[in-house]
Amino acid sequence: MEHQTSEFKSKGGFKRILDASSYTVQGLAMAWRIEHAFRQEVLVCALGLIFAFVLPVSGFERLVLIGVLLLVLIVELINSAIEAIVDRISLERHPLSKNAKDFGSAAVGLTVLLAAITWGTVLYNRFA
Repeated sequence: MEHQTSEFKSKGGFKRILDASSYTVQGLAMAWRIEHAFRQEVLVCALGLIFAFVLPVSGFERLVLIGVLLLVLIVELINSAIEAIVDRISLERHPLSKNAKDFGSAAVGLTVLLAAITWGTVLYNRFA
């Protein structure tokens, strides 16, 4: 059985790196433009980033604080991609479509919870 590859799949090399960088910028710009939750999370993450650099914490703690903030954005982007795929397939209400969107939302919610617990733990251990 012959393996089929999408005509849109990149072949590699330096052009692939440039293309991937361009797709990243386009994806972030589109998410900023059309995803309200993403904009809110970026603003919260920007504030968190400032605090992470101002707080008297170790380098590792700073890395963890920033990492969980970026993880929230990453999972939000994946959730947005799931929603876009579901909507591309059909705008008709369907239990499986609802499940896919709810699962994505739950992933974001759990990631936000992880970030809150991480920040709370680091701050508690540092200042309590």
